[in-house]
Amino acid sequence: MVTLVIISSGDIASLNQGKALLKKGEWHQLEDVENWPAYSLIDVRMWWLPDGCLWQDDLDKRWQIARGEEVEEVIFPSRHSAASGQACLTLHPIGTMQVPIDEIPQYGGKAGDCPPPSPRLAPWWRELNRVAAEMDTFSLSLETTHHGPWLSTPCLFIEIGSTAENWPHLGAADVLADLIWRGLALDGGDGIGKWNGSDIVVITIGGGHYAPRGNKLGLLENVRIAHMLATYSLPFDKPESEAEKPGGMWESSIRAALAATQKAYPGGNIVASLEKKAFKGWQRQAIRDLMVELEVPLLRSKAIAEIAAGKPSSVP
Repeated sequence: MVTLVIISSGDIASLNQGKALLKKGEWHQLEDVENWPAYSLIDVRMWWLPDGCLWQDDLDKRWQIARGEEVEEVIFPSRHSAASGQACLTLHPIGTMQVPIDEIPQYGGKAGDCPPPSPRLAPWWRELNRVAAEMDTFSLSLETTHHGPWLSTPCLFIEIGSTAENWPHLGAADVLADLIWRGLALDGGDGIGKWNGSDIVVITIGGGHYAPRGNKLGLLENVRIAHMLATYSLPFDKPESEAEKPGGMWESSIRAALAATQKAYPGGNIVASLEKKAFKGWQRQAIRDLMVELEVPLLRSKAIAEIAAGKPSSVP
């Protein structure tokens, strides 16, 4: 079982993170895989794609076919783009579960589905907040689930944003590369964030793209953050009568997020957290009814914090 780090050579933020990783240890260069350079160190492999990765589906399966090694998880160092122009460091899971299956997602991935989220997401988020506190010019944020590529393996993106001015920042690249290095135990330590089977696992439902609920809950010890579904990832069609279930991709998005989360966190205590203000009353009720059907508790932030702290929760 190996961890695969995908470097996109056409992306300066990814390229610099890859170069920083290479400088940290004595990597062994492998034979090219699909004519692309690859490196090995302990149980981590780096694969250097010639351009970007959003449309490079099944990289985990392709590596196994080429090298005979099963891929346990995939990490994507990357750039982040935003119209705000804010310098930032971000982490996020991937998927395009809100896209109807007869459409092609604009930024890669499989329509109507999502890969398993990396169990490392929240632990790395907490560590990023610790080590990047001195980077005053960069804000820190999780992002909700979005874009491709498609994989069957738990994965996450770790990014420098959000304009061409910020992407080449060597200090930011080194901070993120060091997080990957220590997070994957390449420093000889225990690593950061491997699934322990006991933490509470949270799917967030609703809110903006920069995951305010995920950001807050992800800072709590003993909490893992799974897929985070922004309001735009839960499109509703209002029914003609109260007796009808709302149409739209909202239900299949939640079902896909839950199925992928169950795969990433075998045996996990999975709950959901709803951003109530993001939805109308009939939408909230539809979500509540679905979560009852799926047998996934819909908990307030306070209840999740109490459970994470090992206290009997008094808040539904």
